Amino acid sequence: MKVGVSVIGFLSTNYDRIARNYRKGKSASRIMSKRKGVSAEEKRIRMLQIFHEKKDFFQLKELEKIAPKEKGIVVQSVKEIVQNLVDDNLVRSEKIGTSVYFWSFPSEAKHAKKLKMAELQKNIDATTSKLEKSLKSISEQEAGREDNKEREKLLELNEKLTKERDQLRSEIKKYCGHDPEIFRKKENEIEIAKEAANRWTDNIFSVKSWCKNKFNVEDNVLDKQFGIPSELDYID
Repeated sequence: MKVGVSVIGFLSTNYDRIARNYRKGKSASRIMSKRKGVSAEEKRIRMLQIFHEKKDFFQLKELEKIAPKEKGIVVQSVKEIVQNLVDDNLVRSEKIGTSVYFWSFPSEAKHAKKLKMAELQKNIDATTSKLEKSLKSISEQEAGREDNKEREKLLELNEKLTKERDQLRSEIKKYCGHDPEIFRKKENEIEIAKEAANRWTDNIFSVKSWCKNKFNVEDNVLDKQFGIPSELDYID
């Protein structure tokens, strides 16, 4: 019984102090839980609010006292947050004598944000330009694939003309010593075929040169890829 009475007496005597400590501890717990949930960006906003609300000049040690008390920012992170704001031109700093002072007024912050937005827009424009160039390059490569089909047609035509040339040459031999008029006619046909063959051969070489410069590919690789005879040359 004496123990029970002494405990009751202790609680009665110290009730108010115990209750205050309990409420204080609970409040501190809530504050700590809130601090844990504060993001880096939110800390920046709160720090900037100190400057804009007070419209004054501060040393770092002053901010380290104000920020935890008024904005719930832990003292260990104050220096880093202030420096980030300085780097983003949202807070200005100046060394006066042996001390460094920090300040930021709403009008300056607004101007700094405009500059930041302009810088971001410039980066967006540059990125957009690069993207457009990339898409253009892709489009050109797609067109290059279409050119492959065109080159195949050119190769087929060149082969056809070469065969026609050989046939004409064979026919010439048949007419040797015969009718001069027919001979001249066939000779003219040969000349036309030769010019056509050389023209398409020139086209093939031009396309090969373009592919070589565009895609940095060697001649032998292109010849193998598109079935171009290594001995392909102009007809004399």
